[in-house]
Amino acid sequence: MMSKCLHKIWTYLIWVLLAFLIAFVYMRIILGTSPEPSSDFMRVLDFIYEYAFLHVGAIIGAIISVLFILIDVFYLNKKLRNASHPVLIRFSMLLSISVVIGVIHYILEKVIDVI
Repeated sequence: MMSKCLHKIWTYLIWVLLAFLIAFVYMRIILGTSPEPSSDFMRVLDFIYEYAFLHVGAIIGAIISVLFILIDVFYLNKKLRNASHPVLIRFSMLLSISVVIGVIHYILEKVIDVI
């Protein structure tokens, strides 16, 4: 019983890390590469860039992780008991959640200008 519980925790930890990786890739796409600092003032702006990258990326990663775990616990576990490729289906669900969160973030930031 304890081994099964640890296996479940380990599996969800891997999915959470993957969700954070996807969120940081999304933030890198949105923000682009960091500008080259040419003066002291630009170094301050570089610090602000890195802070925004880590802060917003972590928030988006946490949202993706929580949504994925909830969907997996309450829906996917029951449906994937006899599935042939459950990891592939879970990965596609993680990517789908990431795309939806990315579109919502983009709309709120660029179109509606709320963020």
